[in-house]
Amino acid sequence: MFLNIEIVDRNIDMDIAEIVQELNRRFALPLKEYYERHIIFWHDPEGEFAEEIDTLSLDNAKVLKLTGKNQFLTKKILSHDDLESNYLVYVPFDYESLEDNWLLDIEIASGSFRADLISMWMDEAKIPDELSYRKLLKQYRKFFNARERRQQFINISVGEYTQSKIMLGMMAVLVKSKSIDVGDILRAVLTAGTVMEENEAYQKLESFNLTGVFWSMVRQITGYDEKDGSNLSRLLLYLFVTAASRVLPNRAFKEIETLKGDGFETYAFDFISEWMHGVRRREFQPVAQRVEKALNFAHRLKGLSLDELGSFDLLPCVDGVVLERLLQDCLDNLVHPETIRKVCERRRSAFWYDEWESLYEGLWQYGNMLAFAEEHRTGFHLTNPREVWEAYTGNYYRMDSYYRKFHAAFAKTLGRNLPEVLDDAYKQLSEMVENHYTNDYLAQLGENWTKNIAHDLSEFGKIQEIPQQTDFYKTKVAGAKYRIFVVISDAMRYEVAATLADELAREIPSEVNLGSCQSMFPSITKFGMAALLPHENLSVKLDGSGNLAVLADGQSTDAGNRDAILKGANPKSVALKASELNLMKRSERTAKVKGMEVVYIYHDTIDAASHTDDKKVFTACHETIDELKNLVRIIINEFGGTNIILTSDHGFLYTGRPLAEDSKAGSGLAKEDIVELSRRYVITDKEAEADHLLAVNFMPENGDFKGFAPKEQIRLKVKGSGMNFVHGGVSLQEMVVPVLEFKHVRSDSAAFRKNRKQYAMKPVQVRLLSSGHKVSNMDFGLNFYQVEAAGSGFVPANYDVYFTDAYDNAISDVQRIIADKVSPESTDRSFRCNFNLKAGDYSRSAQYFLVIQNADTSEVVQKVEFQIDTAFQKEEFNFME
Repeated sequence: MFLNIEIVDRNIDMDIAEIVQELNRRFALPLKEYYERHIIFWHDPEGEFAEEIDTLSLDNAKVLKLTGKNQFLTKKILSHDDLESNYLVYVPFDYESLEDNWLLDIEIASGSFRADLISMWMDEAKIPDELSYRKLLKQYRKFFNARERRQQFINISVGEYTQSKIMLGMMAVLVKSKSIDVGDILRAVLTAGTVMEENEAYQKLESFNLTGVFWSMVRQITGYDEKDGSNLSRLLLYLFVTAASRVLPNRAFKEIETLKGDGFETYAFDFISEWMHGVRRREFQPVAQRVEKALNFAHRLKGLSLDELGSFDLLPCVDGVVLERLLQDCLDNLVHPETIRKVCERRRSAFWYDEWESLYEGLWQYGNMLAFAEEHRTGFHLTNPREVWEAYTGNYYRMDSYYRKFHAAFAKTLGRNLPEVLDDAYKQLSEMVENHYTNDYLAQLGENWTKNIAHDLSEFGKIQEIPQQTDFYKTKVAGAKYRIFVVISDAMRYEVAATLADELAREIPSEVNLGSCQSMFPSITKFGMAALLPHENLSVKLDGSGNLAVLADGQSTDAGNRDAILKGANPKSVALKASELNLMKRSERTAKVKGMEVVYIYHDTIDAASHTDDKKVFTACHETIDELKNLVRIIINEFGGTNIILTSDHGFLYTGRPLAEDSKAGSGLAKEDIVELSRRYVITDKEAEADHLLAVNFMPENGDFKGFAPKEQIRLKVKGSGMNFVHGGVSLQEMVVPVLEFKHVRSDSAAFRKNRKQYAMKPVQVRLLSSGHKVSNMDFGLNFYQVEAAGSGFVPANYDVYFTDAYDNAISDVQRIIADKVSPESTDRSFRCNFNLKAGDYSRSAQYFLVIQNADTSEVVQKVEFQIDTAFQKEEFNFME
């Protein structure tokens, strides 16, 4: 039995007091059957209490102190001279052999007691009292001498003791690892630096004489032979090269083959991967950057194909290499759109993706633009206005969206410290984007559209058989049987509203329908806003400043008079500004709409951005989508609104680069004939003529003015800035006004109960597609598919996919599936994931599982049993035995 006493800096007085107390307790215990007294042998091999024993006084026992020369006398006393007294026999040394212990028979029959420091430390840590462990603690007495280190050793949870685990426990404490896992210990050392003299963790090991054990451990688990040099820097390079060699072809390691550890690729890959994704992730990047610089990995990776690079992400430079290759292939017109999208999709779940997201997003959109161009490579040859309009609102608008999203991504890279080659290539790509968009899309589509609408505009001032903005209030608002909210976002063009519609459908249980109407001419705010108000007749007149004012049934339609016009049609109406609502408290907002049947809310982010810097317009489009979604939620949650229409006064035309001279034109009109002139329209006296412009029968009811618009994307020459962002003309981008009808479906409604699956807004599901459930290699690929398209009751979700054993221990790396596909075609919603099994001893008869887990909720949504039959056998790490 050991005595539980903690020794702190050898406080002898305290120790002796506790020891005496324990000894008195033992001597007072009842005697065993046939025993007449207590004899206790106190072993103190270091003689730490040799001085104190001479003055030791016990309540009911005598003390005998062995000196190494009085064994016979002591045995005589115990066996002959005094057979009645209790005795404590103090033994301040170890016997070289059992034969030297003349008192062994008495000790076996009686009992022993240890109160030396090592015994106390072993008892404290619950280390079995075995000679091998005692010798080990004696050897590393310096480590265990500090109470704080002993407590850290106990806290680190060594488990069932072996000599190796005790060594691992000591190393873990010294290098500040959270576990005795050999990988964690090694990562802790390498994280502290590769210059051994400056590495605090390594110096700790050295100060406690543990570096030899450390290198022995390294050799066994990694294959690195310290005979090549006990060098942390070389070890780090060795680990990265060995790990990378598992997934990259041999030619990537030319001239550094000696750094590869044959047979240890799996362990090295696991080691680096766990480092990347583990608790020391923030410390990993500078380490990896040192490795790639030392071995010029960026140059090595450039010799590999995009397929060979695959999902490799152990080094930060890999995405730069992938992007450089992909960008160059785009610039050389050597890449198919599907290849671009495949590479970008594959990299989305890579470790370093976030740092390069804007470049990948730009390339993704460029791939979409190429696919669109390929689909319409013969141009646009539709034969009537309605056909063009329906083609645009059904499909063509997507090109505008791809272009906008490219520029939004491109804007995020400006001002970043990108590598020069990537910065130059991305800017060259932006020029190609401009060419595709401006020359192949805007010019050709604009020409087809202009030809089709020329007659109707000249004859009627509008396009026949297309819903008109001037009828909006009559057809969408007046006579509605329910309270209606109308949100008018200045300059929100159709493609922006299409993105908004998709996101609303995915995020909120609702019925969403995106329609359109033709804006008034000119497609500018004062006309568009007037058209959306209730009226029987719209007219214009020159105000005191010589500018045209738009009147609704003779009333001014300026912003300050819109509330009055709405109330004139329905007294229970109100006009509000989104910017003011956002600043109000909830109670104040609610009071504004209480009792109202028609609520108009005016929003202005896109147009406002164009007044300061038109290069910020596309960023403003993104902000508009977020702001409008938030406004919809306010209407639903605070105002109790169900029916919402989101629309606009007009769209806009935007091109990113400075316009060439052939994209500009003079009006050709005499100054005195011009009533109002802008870059995309001109209003003149009724007698004026401008043959090179498109004639528009401007407000024929007035009969006092004429309208003209430049063809296609041409801008009229007007002094001042703002050439890139324009509106007022007759392009599809300017004239197609979105009418997004949103109906919230409440969870307690009959519609929700009837179509619960459609409105429940569940995360899309991901399932295994591959049919074979057997793994025969340490690295392999599997196919998965997204069951539902995002939207219509299903929201995007992220899934982590990995393998476990029967006890839920992870046995592979974790792959991330970003399930946000919106395509109705199931073939477009597939994913390919490559897995790497951890080093281990896998049995074909054991149970293993593929786990698909929702990364946001941690819910396991699918668990598929697999058989693993590989040739790899795990090596047992017993470097001390």
